Amino acid sequence: MAQPLLHSSAFSLTLRSTSPSTKHLTLTPTKASHTRNMNTTSFSSLKMFRIVLLSALLSVLLPVTVTGLPSLADPALPRVPTKRDRTPYQLKPPPLDTPWTSKVGTNPWPEHPRPRLFREDWLSLNGIWGFEAFNRQEDVPTSPPQLVALPQEVLVPSCIESGISGFMRLDVMHMYFARNFTIPSTWKKNNRVMLIFEAVDYEATVYVNGHKVGFNRGGYFRFSFDITEFIKLGESNELQVFVFDPTDTTGYRIPKGKQTLRPSHIWYTPCSGIWQSVWLESVPEHHITELDIVADMNGQVTYQVYTSANETTPVGISMFEAKSDSSPGEGNMVLTHKAVSSQKGTAKLASPKLWTPDSPNLYAIKIKMGDDEVTSYTGFRTISSGTIKGVKRPLLNGQFVFQFGTLDQGYWPDGIHTPPSLEAMVYDLQLLKKIGMNMVRKHIKIEPDLFYQACDKLGLLVIQDMPAMDPNQDMPPNAEQQLEFERQVDLMITQFKGYTSIVTWVIYNEGWGQVTSPDYPEFRIAERIRQLDPTRLVNAVTGWHDHGAGDFHDNHHYADPQCGTPWSSLASTPYDPNRIGFQGEYGGLGHVPAKENLWPIEKAVNEINQTYEINIDLPSYHYRSHILFTLLKDQVAMHSCSGAVYTQTTDVEGEVNGLMTYDRRVVRIDIDQWKTDIEGLFEAAKRRA
Repeated sequence: MAQPLLHSSAFSLTLRSTSPSTKHLTLTPTKASHTRNMNTTSFSSLKMFRIVLLSALLSVLLPVTVTGLPSLADPALPRVPTKRDRTPYQLKPPPLDTPWTSKVGTNPWPEHPRPRLFREDWLSLNGIWGFEAFNRQEDVPTSPPQLVALPQEVLVPSCIESGISGFMRLDVMHMYFARNFTIPSTWKKNNRVMLIFEAVDYEATVYVNGHKVGFNRGGYFRFSFDITEFIKLGESNELQVFVFDPTDTTGYRIPKGKQTLRPSHIWYTPCSGIWQSVWLESVPEHHITELDIVADMNGQVTYQVYTSANETTPVGISMFEAKSDSSPGEGNMVLTHKAVSSQKGTAKLASPKLWTPDSPNLYAIKIKMGDDEVTSYTGFRTISSGTIKGVKRPLLNGQFVFQFGTLDQGYWPDGIHTPPSLEAMVYDLQLLKKIGMNMVRKHIKIEPDLFYQACDKLGLLVIQDMPAMDPNQDMPPNAEQQLEFERQVDLMITQFKGYTSIVTWVIYNEGWGQVTSPDYPEFRIAERIRQLDPTRLVNAVTGWHDHGAGDFHDNHHYADPQCGTPWSSLASTPYDPNRIGFQGEYGGLGHVPAKENLWPIEKAVNEINQTYEINIDLPSYHYRSHILFTLLKDQVAMHSCSGAVYTQTTDVEGEVNGLMTYDRRVVRIDIDQWKTDIEGLFEAAKRRA
């Protein structure tokens, strides 16, 4: 006896009894489906799911034999991948590697990523994640795919365009990442669990166990979510992140620095995805969320402790001398102070050891509020401007300190935006200190917090650029895009203003993404920055389209400088004596390295001749660099030059004008000559002032 159970345009399902104890479940394609030569791969996944589910239910409820349904082992049947099916992570050889590439491993960046607000209970989620890229928006699933469904593994943190990621493709804007995690059993059960991303480029939508927990826009800044209500203690939890990154796709104007989907000479390979650390943190219900601490040259400490409850609570503050290596560890206690949260307060330390590039003294700080305890650090120093012998100068602790360093792009051939390790990142900074520089200009990119901590420890003044929007002056940003840019300026100031080494904020570089018609937005933005951070100087426009805003008159000129001089060239404007005379960019002397140290992309190689100046050999390069130092020293001695930025720390892709090659294997400069010439700049500045 046959009993029809289900009929559709594709199939019919029949239950047939052949005896009281034997029943058969039969799946039969309909005539219409036969005419389309239908096979098992023609069923939609939804229909197939329903069939399998119904079959499973019937097989439980009735002693039936299922016929007509293909085996789940049938290779023709679409199936959900398992971990075994995913392409395992493997570092892809980048076009050019570094000495650290092979050491990356599968536990990258294990260091605590937020040194100015440290708690003991934290868990890194860096490592191998599941990943899938989608060519078009319409290909993206409407709900987040589970980890088992993602077809390959990548390394986090990394830019997916990099060899370190294990993916290394340039043409993807939509992507999913996923991984599992388990909350440590040692964490307090009543605490909250925070999920923290140091940076994801560009938009991130985050899910935990299938629940949407939040969204973030902006590729350079930390964001976090309280995921306590979405996790399962003692069990595996699943984290999924959908990322959209348009870079410079037509129709988008976003802060992106030098990233482009069409790399060309000074425009570089882009970075998409989770490119900085991801981690979990256990915090009390009422906990500290942010610290504002400013310590000045007179020993005054101005502080404000922000909390999750946004209410006043007693707070205890202790300060300790730094360790002998200038790291912010605990030494002798020098200050204790009782305060309350959510209110600005002050404390006083008599005769502090000041922070300078020559003596980067730091003090450790411990803050306790109820059940919460965090550690931080700071340095005592004051940034200001003043007139000395008729010349406007930048001042550090009341003294004119000539600033000299490199334009630092922060790009890596193996990791693009993500350095292969902390050791690698610090190597660049150590070279600058070794040759006598006291400053670095972080050029239209923002680094992990550990970069700024390293500058604090080493004694490097930091000029921090805001990442620029697209430079197309024929199509300035619209009102919505401008508002988003200014929102992200606020994020930059808020997140990084606690780092002692940062002395200047830069809004615009050479007019890129700058509205150049009245009312000029740099005036408004500069005032906003001073409200958020009155302790630093503002360079509103470095290079071109200077309308008089900010503390600096900043000239760009290659190869020779024009720093605070009575002459200038377009597109820079004549020196303005009411502001600080500064050489924001100059130099850029080039020399083509050996093939094994060169970024071997044909287009980049063909564009090397666009470098500002190419020297045929190293003796010529050394001679020219000494000549430029001589010109700059004369301008320091005779005119109103207060600092200069030499282009650049390393070669980058098709640019071959670094102090060292892109792979960091060859230091191009004559170190002894540069040390002598740099010391000559500082001596000239002392005599002039």
